[in-house]
Amino acid sequence: MSAMDVMLHSSSFLLPSNPVDDTTGTRYALIVLNQSLPRFAPLLWEHAKLRLCADGGANRIYDELPLFFPHEDALAIRNRYKPDVIKGDMDSIRRDVLDFYVNLVSSLCDYIFRIIVCGVFVRSNMLSLFFSLQGTKVIDESQDQDTTDLDKCILYIRDSTLNQESSRLHILATGALGGRFDHEAGNINVLYRYPDTRIVLLSDDCLIQLLPKSHRHEIHIQSSLEGPHCGLIPIGTPSAKTTTSGLKWDLANTEMRFGGLISTSNLVKEEKITVESDSDLLWTISIKKTGLSIEDHTP
Repeated sequence: MSAMDVMLHSSSFLLPSNPVDDTTGTRYALIVLNQSLPRFAPLLWEHAKLRLCADGGANRIYDELPLFFPHEDALAIRNRYKPDVIKGDMDSIRRDVLDFYVNLVSSLCDYIFRIIVCGVFVRSNMLSLFFSLQGTKVIDESQDQDTTDLDKCILYIRDSTLNQESSRLHILATGALGGRFDHEAGNINVLYRYPDTRIVLLSDDCLIQLLPKSHRHEIHIQSSLEGPHCGLIPIGTPSAKTTTSGLKWDLANTEMRFGGLISTSNLVKEEKITVESDSDLLWTISIKKTGLSIEDHTP
């Protein structure tokens, strides 16, 4: 193989006790789109340093997150899982949800007062809620109909002060897969629009990320949580030469293109996969239904 720079990949964000990769210092931002939340959404939320809802994604946080914690008060869950930013063209977010997050500071103060009066407030809960007494920032970009809500959120993250030159945020996007195919295609296109930003699209079943041709890639498999089914797909331009290791059906300077061979329904065989190609490729791997429980990441 040529002496390319190596880009490392890991799904350590699916691990309950490893929000920061100790070897790379990886930090995450989370974008929630308007599709059903994956079962590991609370885990991603706890790992993220910055949390955005893309328009109607706020409906999902408001409606669905309390369902992950059926034995807790729904208002307490909504207060705990407060997005930092809601951004988009505002054509999907419900009015009651928008009003809730806009008025969240006063709602929190009222909630704290009520539970203090009831005598059920423990010190740790008090500190947690007081530190979260900051309203959600709402950014209406309805004037921009040329970019998707995912685009808009990615641009916000790229410009964020948390996205430092020395430690770029890796972006996790839930709800980007499933639903209407044109929405899926638009979200996949975003990977190609920002090839220098590490973005992972997630559903309950799988993840997708871009492997830029500028690097050789090492993918470290979390075998208890993901796989074995995987694929390498040359969307955009054909690949004249792709070489891999660690797969059941490895490629050796193999040509891939739509209308010909593409590597779907492949299987992970090793704990480390390597990929080198003359074309940008999509890497996808299945996420297992077991091994990710709510109890592992309840704050």
